[in-house]
Amino acid sequence: MSWKDDVDELNRQVEMAGQMGGQDSVAFHHGRGKLTVRERIALLEDPGTFQEIGAIAGTATWDGQQVTGLKPSNTIIGTCLIDGRKIAFSGGDFTIRGGASDAAIGNKSQHAEQYALDTRVPYVRLLDATGGSVKTFEKIGRTYLPGNSGTNISAELLQHVPVVSAVLGSVAGLPAVQACLCHFNVMVKGTSQVFVAGPKVVEQATGQTISKEELGDERTQLKNGVIMNLAESEADAVSQIRRFLSYLPTSVWEIPPVIAPKDDADRREESLLSVVPKDRRKIYEPRDVIHAVVDTESFFEIAPFYGRARVTGLARVNGIACGVMANHPKFNGGSMDIAAGEKTLRILELCETFHLPLVYFADEPGFSVGPAQEKMGIVRAGARVVTTLARTQTPYICFIMRQLYGVAGGLHQRGGTGLYRRYAWPSTHGGSMHIEGGTAIAYKREIENADDPDAKREEIEARLQSISSPFRNAHAFGVEDIIDPRDTRPLLIDFLADAQRVIASQLGPVSGSSYRP
Repeated sequence: MSWKDDVDELNRQVEMAGQMGGQDSVAFHHGRGKLTVRERIALLEDPGTFQEIGAIAGTATWDGQQVTGLKPSNTIIGTCLIDGRKIAFSGGDFTIRGGASDAAIGNKSQHAEQYALDTRVPYVRLLDATGGSVKTFEKIGRTYLPGNSGTNISAELLQHVPVVSAVLGSVAGLPAVQACLCHFNVMVKGTSQVFVAGPKVVEQATGQTISKEELGDERTQLKNGVIMNLAESEADAVSQIRRFLSYLPTSVWEIPPVIAPKDDADRREESLLSVVPKDRRKIYEPRDVIHAVVDTESFFEIAPFYGRARVTGLARVNGIACGVMANHPKFNGGSMDIAAGEKTLRILELCETFHLPLVYFADEPGFSVGPAQEKMGIVRAGARVVTTLARTQTPYICFIMRQLYGVAGGLHQRGGTGLYRRYAWPSTHGGSMHIEGGTAIAYKREIENADDPDAKREEIEARLQSISSPFRNAHAFGVEDIIDPRDTRPLLIDFLADAQRVIASQLGPVSGSSYRP
């Protein structure tokens, strides 16, 4: 006796589920320039590695003992390999009720998250869902009090495995929150929006008529930091997901992957000798420094449109993955405002959670000043960065490129314990505050009593500038080493080799700390 007939029936139902919302719904989806969830999975996986979980979960139509139709769940979950490493994922199927919760079967997304947590593998959300629907009330015959919808598991995941969210359509309600419950997220230009509630709900609540694009497309959600990166297409979004994960370990219990070096360990870029202008009032492009030091084409920038006074991302140096941050003098002089501070926290916590060394190319003029920043709470925001850096144990190295001033400038140096190293370029200068601004305060009476106050102020500033040489600091061992900027890459490689030994002793969840989205 054989079970072949039953296996054939299983395959038939799997094929029915594979039709998703039907040809018309799929065609409508394609007509809006979007891929279906199964097409997205095909981009995500190493070819042929997708294993679906709950493939025939759905609403079946029975005729006696025969299933004549099957409307599948609008969430697809499963596992696949990315660059040979296993991940778990969930994907919203917008072709079935727009991904609304009234077409859900069970809680497949929560099952997938639990799978990732138990198996210690990364988790990817392919979000394209509108969230809750009042049709659910009629479906279950009652209203209900909202619960946490599995967000306890979502929060726990962040402490143990890499989590990525891709916004691939209109995402509202719980899926919008899930877009941020991650270590990295991305949306697609022109076809993605994310918001707490859609235009109709906004109209009912506020009386304001607004389009979904005006409410939550990339023009809003990238600048405010809700979404980190922008993709030109869905294929680009998936490519960014794969690249982000390539720098991270499968879980916090593993060392970040090291690849065979593809770049010369002794490379010394001549451009580093002149990248920082002699004129302190002139700006430069910090990404030129990053690209000159890290492995060629290895820098993956995170959140380039938010907190633009700081550049952050991931890179490889001699094949070893690390976090990277640098001040950008083009934006607010590179000073730390609230957005740049939040961006700094994100990269610090990402590196701490997943045991990545962090390299900082420092040119910090201090915390951003002025009434606007004070009204937004720059002091409290700065205190958060101070405490986070003080508690982190991730190996940390700083190359001082130009200036360090005030408390924010002091953040180039980590307090507490842990592997830390720093080097200064000859262009370095710093102090508790800028000479140009501090002179008028410290020498106020002397300047006011002078026959020519402006000339006296300039005379004092010149005198102070004459003793601002970094060599004076080096003579007093106020800075350990002044280096030829061209030696930055070799010295960083040496540090990262030392860091690998330290990281091997730090594996597992970070004690007394937690990653915050």
